[in-house]
Amino acid sequence: MLLGVQSSEAGAFGGFHHPNQGYRHLQMYAVITTLGPMAIGQLECPDLAALDLLRAYAHDCLHYGSYRSYKLRGDEVIRTQYGLNFRRHDGRTYSAPDLAGSPTTRNLGIVMEGACDREARTIARAAAQQCGVIEPGDAVHRYVFRDITGRLTVEDTHDLARAEVRAAAAPSAAAEAFLKSLGGFERAIDARYERFLAEVGRDEAEDLHATVLTSMITGVLTPLCEWLRQRRGPRAFEALFLSPAYFGPVRRT
Repeated sequence: MLLGVQSSEAGAFGGFHHPNQGYRHLQMYAVITTLGPMAIGQLECPDLAALDLLRAYAHDCLHYGSYRSYKLRGDEVIRTQYGLNFRRHDGRTYSAPDLAGSPTTRNLGIVMEGACDREARTIARAAAQQCGVIEPGDAVHRYVFRDITGRLTVEDTHDLARAEVRAAAAPSAAAEAFLKSLGGFERAIDARYERFLAEVGRDEAEDLHATVLTSMITGVLTPLCEWLRQRRGPRAFEALFLSPAYFGPVRRT
């Protein structure tokens, strides 16, 4: 993991949602930045920056630890499996993208990203409680604290979708862009995954989440498929996730 603490870009605002950072699958390492203004390399809110770093570290460790398999096709190396997801040699993936604006997900990429972040936020929330880190009073850090600890509300995400709310809360254009990314990630990843757990797991959402994580790390889908089969019938995994295009005609490139 590489940690950036200072930036030459005017007004740069670092943290989990800083642009162009996160886990790099090809290199198998993460690039992250410290939370807050990065002009002089000094932390504006050390406790919150530590929580943000913990969330990022846990999140990317789960990506790093997820199972991968590769095959050699001619002189090309193909990643055929990553966690729960599968990919054919021509790039087709097992599940299709969600429809635009969908409040839930049936896309395995979103499921895995959401599972990683849910677990990372749980760890950060426990650390905040143990260390006595409380919600700050100013708007930017209040949103960030709620994001790190998994406590963003629907009202928060609605507010963050509004440019005038972000502009009023943020001390700089870069901080406003950070808040926009924060809200977008919540809507596209975390909220969809929570809805998925509620729809499919119902009263057993926590157990489903743990089963998803286990299958991601081991690459063995039998426990997840069996969990779903017992509650939703035969071939439930395929019914939930399989895209018809996965076994369709090979695309010409």
